[in-house]
Amino acid sequence: MSASLDVAASAQDGVLLGVATLSRAYMTHGELPEIYDVLTARLERDPNDACAMLDLATIAHLLGDAEAHVRLQQDALSRRRIFSLPVAQRDDRVRLLAIVTAGDFMSNTPLEFLVEDGAIMLRILYVAPGEAFPDSLPDHDVAFVAIAEGDRNRAVLEQIETAVATWPRPVLNLPGAIARLTRDGAFRLLKDAPGLVYPVNAAVTRDALEAVVRGATAIETLLDGASYPVLLRPRGTHAGEGLAKIDDAEALAAFLSSQAVDEFYLAQFVDYRSPDGLFRKFRLLFIGDAPYAAHLAISGDWMIHYLNAQMHEARHRAEEALFFERFDDDFAARHRAALTEVARRMQLDYFAIDCGETPDGRLLLFEVGTAMIVHSLDSVETFPYKQPQMRKVFDRFAAFVREARDRALAQPAAE
Repeated sequence: MSASLDVAASAQDGVLLGVATLSRAYMTHGELPEIYDVLTARLERDPNDACAMLDLATIAHLLGDAEAHVRLQQDALSRRRIFSLPVAQRDDRVRLLAIVTAGDFMSNTPLEFLVEDGAIMLRILYVAPGEAFPDSLPDHDVAFVAIAEGDRNRAVLEQIETAVATWPRPVLNLPGAIARLTRDGAFRLLKDAPGLVYPVNAAVTRDALEAVVRGATAIETLLDGASYPVLLRPRGTHAGEGLAKIDDAEALAAFLSSQAVDEFYLAQFVDYRSPDGLFRKFRLLFIGDAPYAAHLAISGDWMIHYLNAQMHEARHRAEEALFFERFDDDFAARHRAALTEVARRMQLDYFAIDCGETPDGRLLLFEVGTAMIVHSLDSVETFPYKQPQMRKVFDRFAAFVREARDRALAQPAAE
C-alpha cells in the first residue's frame, strides 16, 4: 500500500488529518487523489463533517485552488470552531491550545509541523473578528496565540489581547508583541541592535512612489537616505509574491503600472553575495531566547526560497549539513550579540527570522515573523542530515511548552 493510501485509510469519519499530514502526502506523492476521494465520500455520508471540509480546504490550498480553499474553510468553520489532531497515547504529552484564525498557511504559526510526533496534543481554536470566544474552551495546559501579523489579522489580534490577559492557563506569544511585526514596525524595533544590519523598511503609498517617478520626490526621502537599488512589494504579501528589485525610476514606473494596489512596502536592497558569487539565506527559529538553525538555502539569485534554491547540488547540501553541525559554535557564536538582542526586543516565546551575512561579516536581517514554516518533510534519502536537526528543534519546542505548564503548576493557587 502506498504512503498516500496509508493516509487515506486513516481518514476516518470525524477525524482531522491536518496540514502537516496532508503536506507530507503532497510533497511525497504529488496530488492527493486517494485522500481526496476518501474525504469527499465522507462528506457525501455526512454533509456536516467539518473535519473533512477543513482537510479538503487544505488540499485545495496545496493544489493552488484559492477559491475552493476559502469556500471549504468557511463552510467548515461555520459548523465548528474547535478541532483536535489525532495523537498517540503518551503519558508525558502536554495539551496545547492553538488560537488561530481563518486564512492560508501564512495566516498562523504553523504549529502542526512542530508536533507531529505526538509529544504535544494540539487542539485548535478558530477565532474571528467580532466573534466571542466559545463559552466552553477545550481542556489545555498551555495556550499559544498562533495568529500571525497581517493587515487582515490586526482586528482579531486586538480583540483577543484583552481575553488572554486573564487567561486561566499560561499563554505563549502575546498578541501585542505579534502585532508589532509589520515590516516597518519590525525595522523600527530592531534597526539599532548591535551587530545587526537591518535594511531600511518603510510603508509607502502609490502617490508617494508616483511622485518619485515624476521627479517631484527623491527615493532617498522615502528610505531615510537609502537609494537605488530598492525592493518593493505590495503590502500584505509574503514569500516573495509581487517582490521586485527596482534599479531606477523607469523600473519603478513599470512596476507600478503592473500593480493594482495602492499600498506597498519599500526596502533598501543590500547585496549579500558571498565571495563565491552565491547568495546564502539562513532561517533561524527562536524558542524562548535561544536560536536554532532551521535551514540554509544557497542560490545564484538574490531572491531565495528553499524550494527554488540550488539545494539539489551535493556541495550545497554538505554545506547546510555543516551549518547545522557547527551552528552553536560557529554562526550563533559569531552573531551572539545580535541574536541575543533580537530575542530580547521581540518579547515573543516563538518566532523565526530569515537572514544573511554582509560582506564584512555582520548579520543581515531580511524578515522576522511567527508564520515561517519549519518542517521535516524533505526527503530523508536526499537530506539525511535534516531529520536529526528537526528532531532537536521539535524536542526543544515540546520541552518549552512543558516547562510553561510546569511553571504554572508550581505556582501557589490563588486564595
